Amino acid sequence: MPVFTHFRRPARTADDTHAVAATDADDAPEDGTRPARPGRLRALRTRLAHRRGAWRIRHPTAAPVLRRATTVLAAALVLGALLLPNTLVALEPNRFARIPVEAVVGAVMLLCLPRAARRVAAALFGAGLGVLTVLNVLDMGFTEYLGRGFNVVLDWGLLDDAQSYLADSMGGAVAAWAAAGAVVLVVLLVLLMALAALRLGELLAAHRERAARGALMAATVWMTCVALGVQTFGVPVATRSASAALEAQAHRVVDTLRDEAAFAREAKADRFGATPGEELVPDLRGKDVIFTFIESYGRSAVEDPVMAPGVGRTLEASTKALAEAGFHARSGWLTSATYGGSSWLGHSTFLSGLWVDNQQRYRTVTAGDHLTLTKAFEKTGDWDTVGVMPGVQKAWPEAEWYGLDKVYDAFGMGYEGPKFSWSTMPDQYALEAFQRLEHGRKRDRPLMAEIILTSSHQPWAPVPTMVGWDEIGDGSVFHGVARAGEKPSDVIADTTRSRQAYGRSVQYSVTCLTQWLERYGTDDTVLVFLGDHQPIARVSGTGASRDVPVSIVARDPKVLDAIADWNWTEGLKPAHDAPVWRMSAFRDRFLTAYGSVPHPSGR
Repeated sequence: MPVFTHFRRPARTADDTHAVAATDADDAPEDGTRPARPGRLRALRTRLAHRRGAWRIRHPTAAPVLRRATTVLAAALVLGALLLPNTLVALEPNRFARIPVEAVVGAVMLLCLPRAARRVAAALFGAGLGVLTVLNVLDMGFTEYLGRGFNVVLDWGLLDDAQSYLADSMGGAVAAWAAAGAVVLVVLLVLLMALAALRLGELLAAHRERAARGALMAATVWMTCVALGVQTFGVPVATRSASAALEAQAHRVVDTLRDEAAFAREAKADRFGATPGEELVPDLRGKDVIFTFIESYGRSAVEDPVMAPGVGRTLEASTKALAEAGFHARSGWLTSATYGGSSWLGHSTFLSGLWVDNQQRYRTVTAGDHLTLTKAFEKTGDWDTVGVMPGVQKAWPEAEWYGLDKVYDAFGMGYEGPKFSWSTMPDQYALEAFQRLEHGRKRDRPLMAEIILTSSHQPWAPVPTMVGWDEIGDGSVFHGVARAGEKPSDVIADTTRSRQAYGRSVQYSVTCLTQWLERYGTDDTVLVFLGDHQPIARVSGTGASRDVPVSIVARDPKVLDAIADWNWTEGLKPAHDAPVWRMSAFRDRFLTAYGSVPHPSGR
């Protein structure tokens, strides 16, 4: 005889009877008639109910415990998502001891909806909370690394850069697993949030009367706390943080779209856009002018108690050594358009004279013909223009916009040594290659160069050390230096070690650059060097400024006399109260100081 003829329906427990009654009541239309259901759906639900009932009979103690645990977990997930802040600084236990108005409104809404609509609304509400949680976590990361929140319009491409950075620092396998894990976690989070909201919605419907009273009471308490300003543990009891986070994201999107059009108009107007080449930087004719960016060289390196002593000694020693070689310097501060990363925004801001603080602005300005400081030299026809870009590892069409006739990227300088995490080669090698390939060659015209030094790029491990300039060769000598250095995995998650390593990396980059100038500089060499941005907040400190040091170094006293009215500090270390300009102000001040005549365009 077939087995299924012996199946006996298990006895229904009190919990089952209550659940079925609640479900039936929930399914019933308002007129009291029982809705018609397709036979197959009714049979499926009956089989599922039988299986649940059989499991509860076999596990009479575990069933209610599991049911309650699932409900508690669902409530914790939903409330946690509603109360989650979007900065690491605010991620404290007191933030989760509050009443979110969104929970009250959501409960009332679900109580008012019929069964099918309630399930759809609960699932969408939960999935939306999952997405909001992801955005809050991205805000935390971007605030920690870039000093700003995540922009849903512009910043998706930076996630690919983050994966590339992780691959360079920790290895390709780690980066691949991290990316895959992140995708899986996001999908699971959205799914779990939807299921949690569904669970709570069914619970509310099963206890409709008590849930309605509870929602009314919670709404009354929330409004009272708002009116009286009640606080616990230093934060308001009543909150609408989830709604505020959504509003902030919406405003960010609207502002981004508006800014795109406004900046496009701004980029067309250029004070020196129509200036003839013969009227650009006439006071620097015959000089080799070198603009050098030192990665992550910020005010914190000069003034933070952990990094400043070592960096300060390096700046003072380098100032003295340069003076003995006949060079003198003036230094000030510039406020960078970026923070913690996105170095290209700082580079383009400094050289274009426009405030380029996001990727859309960068795309807009580089697609146009706004005059860059480097292109001004090309426009004169009196300089050879080159770029030394050891961090560029793929096509770089921006070279034309920068006015660079020739670019040496990571693969064009003959380096045969090891990578130093993200940095493809030590700064000392990049500068020696520049000397060998360009600066040391005989030429008919002076040289204008843009150099990007990368050894002070995070994660600051291993940090290169100086070798004899005559020992550099093809860079193979740095294999031993890399092996002797710290591992990125040992430094990247340790704040103290990161700060110490960052300080050492800045000392190394400054030493490389100033020793190169001592060794190869001439009476006609003019060096302008600066940081592109501050390091990440974990290193620069909470609330750190966006200021970076900037210096001009030359042997010819006329070069520094031209900027005497800038009131910059003598030497390579700017005083704390030295003038602070927006980075975008430098281009026009520099062009004016060295004799350029304004001829506006695009107005």
